[in-house]
Amino acid sequence: MLVIKRLSALAATIGAGLGYAGAALAEAAAQPPGLGQPTPWQLGLQLSATPVMDSIISFHTGLLYVIAAISAFVLILLVIIMVRFNARANPTPSRTTHNTLLEVAWTLIPVAILVGVAIPSFRLLFFQLNMPAMSAEAGDVTVKATGKQWYWTYSYPDHGNFEFDSLMIRDPKLLNGRPRLLAVDNEMVVPVNKNIRIITTGAEVIHAFAVPSFGIKIDSIPGRINETWFRVTREGIYYGQCSELCGKDHAYMPIAVRVVSEEQFKTWVDGARKKFARDGAVPTTVATAEPTAVR
Repeated sequence: MLVIKRLSALAATIGAGLGYAGAALAEAAAQPPGLGQPTPWQLGLQLSATPVMDSIISFHTGLLYVIAAISAFVLILLVIIMVRFNARANPTPSRTTHNTLLEVAWTLIPVAILVGVAIPSFRLLFFQLNMPAMSAEAGDVTVKATGKQWYWTYSYPDHGNFEFDSLMIRDPKLLNGRPRLLAVDNEMVVPVNKNIRIITTGAEVIHAFAVPSFGIKIDSIPGRINETWFRVTREGIYYGQCSELCGKDHAYMPIAVRVVSEEQFKTWVDGARKKFARDGAVPTTVATAEPTAVR
């Protein structure tokens, strides 16, 4: 009987382990490494989750080819000069001082390269800054992000009278597998495949709202409203940080955006209206983070 009990316990342990591994694999398949957060030994940009970031990565890759070609061309010229025009191979140097064709070429070719780079860069800037038409009927969402010392406050002006604070989780026991220094107690929640308009400002000092996988970064300035937008094409959790040197706890005010289906978003809004309902002008704050700074 003891052997049977031990075998049963072992089978249960193996089954639980396989179930946990299956859940972990399913989560990894839903959001691959590098999407929404940095990864160890990462080189290059984070994986894209929006059309804007797709364009940024494409432009960045094209520029790398251009830079590599220019560097290779200059290196080849330097090698030719060192081999053909050193004192041993060319004891009697030429006294030529001007070459009109060469001078025109090394002036016009760089200009042509810069113009070729400028055209797609202007197109990308227009795509980033040109806010798409927003429609509540289409499920588009506006979120106001206010940078404070040192956390973010989010409100949804199109979805009811509620707002909430989003503080970094400082207790490692509350992370539940989420990344340290990036996980928060209350995430911004938005629907997938919808245009999300971010209007942002600062409460005391200049902050900056930035999420690398979305390809967005914009200053949050006290007394002023800035805006940007994104449309996420894949569900998951995406992390960013304040990208302005805003004070002593600058490193501890992360941004976490949870992207869900439209049905899940509607359910979350219904719950958030009750959980974060405002009483007059004073917002209700629900925060599980510890108030002391991480050291």
